[in-house]
Amino acid sequence: MPELSHRRRLLVLAICCMSLLIVSLDNTVLNVALPSMQHDLDATTSGLQWTIDAYTLVLASLLMLAGSTADRIGRRRVFMAGLVVFTAGSVLCSLAPNLEALVAFRMVQAVGGSMLNPVAMSIITNTFTDPRERARAIGAWGAVVGISMAAGPLVGGLLVDSVGWRSIFWINLPVGLAALLLTLRYVPESRAPKAKRPDPLGQFLVIVLFGSLTYAIIEAPNAGFASTLPYAALALAALLGILWYEPRREEPLIDLRFFRSVPFSGATVIAISAFAALGGFLFLSTLYLQNVRGLDALHAGLWMLPMAVPTFLCAPMSGRLVGTRGPRVPLLIAGFAMTASGVMFAAFDAETSNVTLFIGYVLFGLGFGFVNAPITNTAVSGMPRAQAGVAAAVASTSRQLGQTLGVAVIGAVLAAGVGASSYKETFVAAAGPGWWILAGCGFAVLVLGALSSGVRARRSAERVAERLSAAEVREAAGVSA
Repeated sequence: MPELSHRRRLLVLAICCMSLLIVSLDNTVLNVALPSMQHDLDATTSGLQWTIDAYTLVLASLLMLAGSTADRIGRRRVFMAGLVVFTAGSVLCSLAPNLEALVAFRMVQAVGGSMLNPVAMSIITNTFTDPRERARAIGAWGAVVGISMAAGPLVGGLLVDSVGWRSIFWINLPVGLAALLLTLRYVPESRAPKAKRPDPLGQFLVIVLFGSLTYAIIEAPNAGFASTLPYAALALAALLGILWYEPRREEPLIDLRFFRSVPFSGATVIAISAFAALGGFLFLSTLYLQNVRGLDALHAGLWMLPMAVPTFLCAPMSGRLVGTRGPRVPLLIAGFAMTASGVMFAAFDAETSNVTLFIGYVLFGLGFGFVNAPITNTAVSGMPRAQAGVAAAVASTSRQLGQTLGVAVIGAVLAAGVGASSYKETFVAAAGPGWWILAGCGFAVLVLGALSSGVRARRSAERVAERLSAAEVREAAGVSA
């Protein structure tokens, strides 16, 4: 890809951020609309979980395929296809006649979404080649998540209260169409020098792993643990199949050599932990504010601002810190703040007081604002640029898998605790174990952030990068010969 001017690079960054905006807005807006959907579609708690997890599950399953496909056939081409499918899926969601159709159309959305964020990150990685400039670009990218978290609850609450929950999907249309036209005009095409062959068996094993694991967790409270045990066993079998098959394939879907890098492996697990906390946090907060406190969607959205604003403010600060001092400090701040927030809700019932609820939300937003930039930067820095799409897709997959598991686990814990009782009577007690799980996720970010950012960890990343680069040189020599 030819070197672009500074202004053109910023424009490419802005276009890529538009894709992140509609995907992130879709998640935050949807959470505010859950109680209205539950009422209109007569949905159970597990039904609400599926409206979120059907999307994140398909997204997580297809991200690596989208990343490798974009590296092979062209990143701009795949990115534009994703915008078209995501926008069309949004229209279908707004027309869904029942819960089953909504879940199906959310899966259509996810197919398009899988072609957006990892491919956009790959475009950014290949556009911003200077490490410091790239870290700042990723910080701006992370700030978009904060914008969506700040604007999503407010916009969603206003739309749900004034028009209805179906209108939340309409906001994707103008942004998606504008991003499509701008991409066609300003984003240059890029691809990896050597095209990788598809890996259908690896892709199938990933889908089986994520799907069966999520189904087992969500349906366990309703169907019973014995009934979902075969799905858990299927997930384990798929995982073992991936670990056996992928290293033996010349061009695997998942290059397990990446995980020999301690920072990369740490970033992957940190992403799962942080986004599991986010998914569970939004799920519990939305149901509590509307079903227990009795707030309408707009006022529930206003209550989410103490979490969203710190995320928006801290994301660019985190990007600058990563660019100047590395990922360690942002990860430690993130882990400490998220752990403290979870403990406040789990041990002190922070939701029962306005003051403690406010502080708990601020702490979580602070932690989540600092965690995103170091995850992304660690995932893509040090990896050969030719594999930027796959590396970014692994990081994005970790995020979506974490959010899927967070909603699945926390929702299952809540459903088991509430049982046949009403939310108002039992919610705080039933949510207690879920908040402890979220505190544990924050503590995992803290510990792994310290362990994966030391001198030894960085040396392991350098060794892996050297081996991958040497392997690329040998492959290229073989092709040219």
